[in-house]
Amino acid sequence: MRKSIQGVFLVSMLAAGGCTWVHMEPGASAVRVIDGGGAPAGCQKRGELEVTVMNNVAFYERNQLRVREELETQARNGAEGLKADTVQPLGEPVNGTQRFAAWSCGGGARGASVAQPPRNSAVQTYPAGG
Repeated sequence: MRKSIQGVFLVSMLAAGGCTWVHMEPGASAVRVIDGGGAPAGCQKRGELEVTVMNNVAFYERNQLRVREELETQARNGAEGLKADTVQPLGEPVNGTQRFAAWSCGGGARGASVAQPPRNSAVQTYPAGG
């Protein structure tokens, strides 16, 4: 009996580590995430956001890529309240918390590099500013 309870607990912890707990709100999909290389040209700063997600559950540390994705989703969700259409990380995540600058760029981050998901090759390309 004791082993079955431990097994159920372990399976639930592992499953929780792979789940996405933050879901994108309506309108947040239009918010762009740009790299942290500097202020985007032609954009107006609307403020800053600090977002937090769970980075561990009990003794289990969650996948850091998943944590980063959820932090970006939280920032995109919060951008609407600042009337921003672009968010930019201000630093690396620390213990499930990250700060983002919120920008209004008029529908897109002109002149800024946009973070792109990796393609199925070893080479990654990014748009040139301008």
